Amino acid sequence: MEQSEQHMVMVENCKKVSATAITGVDSFSSSQLVLSYAGGRIVINGSDMKISAFSRQSGQFSANGNISGVRYIGKGGTVRQRLFR
Repeated sequence: MEQSEQHMVMVENCKKVSATAITGVDSFSSSQLVLSYAGGRIVINGSDMKISAFSRQSGQFSANGNISGVRYIGKGGTVRQRLFR
């Protein structure tokens, strides 16, 4: 995937998270998911989280649970954006 490829992260009612242009799932547990994309990593926090779909080929990802936060971490390790509190 190219660095300039756009991606999307969508959280629905704090119960479902969907993302596009995901290159990998770095780690997962019921309380935290760490996803890779061209710009770095996306960390999703919550509880009772379960991955419902992931395709490395298409980059589509989705998970269900109680989503409490999403943050971006750039390739250099800096936090780029934080959603929710």
